[in-house]
Amino acid sequence: MRRAYEQDPAALHRWLEKEYPAIRERARREKAEIHWEDEMGVRSQDQRGRSYGRRGHTPVILGTAKRFGCNMISTITNRGRMTFMVFQESFRYPVLLRFLRRLIRQAKRKVFLIWDRHPVHQAAAVEDWLRGHATQIRVFPLPTYSPELNPGEYLNQDVKSNAVRQRRPHDKPEMLVDLRSYLRSTQGHPEIVRSYFCHRSTKYAQG
Repeated sequence: MRRAYEQDPAALHRWLEKEYPAIRERARREKAEIHWEDEMGVRSQDQRGRSYGRRGHTPVILGTAKRFGCNMISTITNRGRMTFMVFQESFRYPVLLRFLRRLIRQAKRKVFLIWDRHPVHQAAAVEDWLRGHATQIRVFPLPTYSPELNPGEYLNQDVKSNAVRQRRPHDKPEMLVDLRSYLRSTQGHPEIVRSYFCHRSTKYAQG
């Protein structure tokens, strides 16, 4: 497990003891649903997981030598709901706004969105859009350098380990199909989504 030198223990403590409990209580009062957002890139050359082989013989795993990839953005809730979008362009504010529009369209009530402090999240166009949709969505930033607090990180690890490593796509179209298929399958199993909140670093978000 890695942890950034820059992480502020005091900010971490405030989040766990004061800030998140206050968000949870406010969501209860306003009948809002708390979503945890994250985004990531998926690459054909990712090396994840373990294999096995005879002692003294390094195992060889076949995979394409081509370099390609795509990106995904998602939110999950501790009730097992997931929203996602797979895209090929770079992560810029138009992509984020497209996803946020989809999120509030699919949500059945007000969204309290928790995310990190990525520069795209703080873009002026995003802040303007959020102000114009304040009755539908409100955002709360996580402490800096604290990815372990975000249950969405465990969805990301699941996807990289199982949707990419095990299937080993031959090209980008196959990767896109595999990624969307895996995410749709996970979306249909709320118990899997809820399991991302069971790690010792994310149990605080179960309630």
